Amino acid sequence: MKKPDEHRYNRAKERVENIKSFYYSLIAYCIVIPFLVYINFRTTDIPWAIFPAIGWGLGLVSQWTTAYGHNLLFGKEWEERKIQELMNDKEF
Repeated sequence: MKKPDEHRYNRAKERVENIKSFYYSLIAYCIVIPFLVYINFRTTDIPWAIFPAIGWGLGLVSQWTTAYGHNLLFGKEWEERKIQELMNDKEF
């Protein structure tokens, strides 16, 4: 069985990796989306660049909620209850 400090360290390390991944994605978004908008306006009158901007933006929101522990659908209490439920389940 893992020590509590080791468990906390692993959770903290995972959280830092999630935060780092979020910021890399945010930087890529800030570079790629303006480039797509530029290409869009240089080539056609149809504003197709809005679709990747919205899709990627929703992905960024999801990544942010994971990185910073804000779950919009399932709160922290739900997660803890579900973990306890699975730990108490003999079939799991």
